Amino acid sequence: MKTSRSMARRQFVLGGLGAAAIAAVPARVLASTYPERPITFICPWPAGGTADRSMRIICQIASRELGQPIALENRAGASGMIGTKALSSARPDGYTIGQIPISVTRFSQLGSVQIDPLKDFTYIARTSGQTFGIAVSENSPFKTIADVVARAKAQPGKVTYAHAGIGGATHVGMEQFAQAAGIKFNAIAYKGGSAALQDVLGGQVELLADSSSWAPHVEAGKMRLLATWGEARTPRFKDVPTLKELGFDVVVEAPNGIGAPKGLPPAIEKRLRDAFRVAVNSDEFRQVAQSIDAPVMYLDAPDYQKYIRSIYQQETDLIRKLNLKELMARG
Repeated sequence: MKTSRSMARRQFVLGGLGAAAIAAVPARVLASTYPERPITFICPWPAGGTADRSMRIICQIASRELGQPIALENRAGASGMIGTKALSSARPDGYTIGQIPISVTRFSQLGSVQIDPLKDFTYIARTSGQTFGIAVSENSPFKTIADVVARAKAQPGKVTYAHAGIGGATHVGMEQFAQAAGIKFNAIAYKGGSAALQDVLGGQVELLADSSSWAPHVEAGKMRLLATWGEARTPRFKDVPTLKELGFDVVVEAPNGIGAPKGLPPAIEKRLRDAFRVAVNSDEFRQVAQSIDAPVMYLDAPDYQKYIRSIYQQETDLIRKLNLKELMARG
């Protein structure tokens, strides 16, 4: 027992000395030596999705700027919150960084994850958004959003839509639309966009609310895109109106960003900011972003931090307006 206690105390002291040692190193020394080994990048989404693809190319470019590999590690689950929680708990030495979903500003207030997004991260860069939209199968009777609204008004709660999880962007976006239109839907929750897409294609659900998983099916003529949710039309589907254009005050772009745990030394933060500034603004990244309908929405750390604070307040108001806590409790 004495030996175990001694070892535990020694590990605690060494851990404390490690953190103190980082703080004691002069900033110019940290800047000149960091990074000295590979960096781990936590992506809180599954491999192969749009978020994963965008983060991989950003990390490839940033790694060239930093002179060390950046190894992307997928830690998916809980609408991105498993990986986000792991990032917030990592050591702030610059060797664990990751993607921060904007939805952490909502889920933290809903109690789904024990994170304070205003205090628990060092924000490095906002990167790109997503193109969300409402799509139907090619055989659907819905030709326009007006058709959807008319049916939903005639049959409240009967029109079904598939989304990727309660409290996520696709669910909240559709509920905002329903409220703005004065209608009520029957929301069908899935564990991810892929399963939701398949059931809409198969005719089990009428509408799909998702990011651009529908894009290849729309281009192939197997689905019809009724509206997108951005501030402006998406270039690949420039004939499709936005909800805002159609008279509904709903804009959902859900821009993601890159961050590190709180307490990151300023010199290391600067190195990362510089590297990811180059990566996000590169032609290489812009080409990939365009191919997956992800509008580049770069912000450097100070402006990104301000943006997080503003979105946090918006989410506070939205949670109350849509009664999301009750929806989450009902599951």
